[in-house]
Amino acid sequence: MVSHEEEKELKKELAKYKRKVVEIAGVVHDIVEDTIWTDYVKLPKLSEDINTAMKEVISFQEKHPYLK
Repeated sequence: MVSHEEEKELKKELAKYKRKVVEIAGVVHDIVEDTIWTDYVKLPKLSEDINTAMKEVISFQEKHPYLK
């Protein structure tokens, strides 16, 4: 069992992982909405980045299931 303070810190860490996913998804959204015809070549790399970031979130949640 973790202390209240440790749990708060772990939740902050989880939020950082999640924020990374959302930020990358936001870039994808902007490309789709505004610049798809010129920036579509960026989408495969961004997709990989989202996949990697999601794996980090999932891994963290598996290590700390009580934070879900």
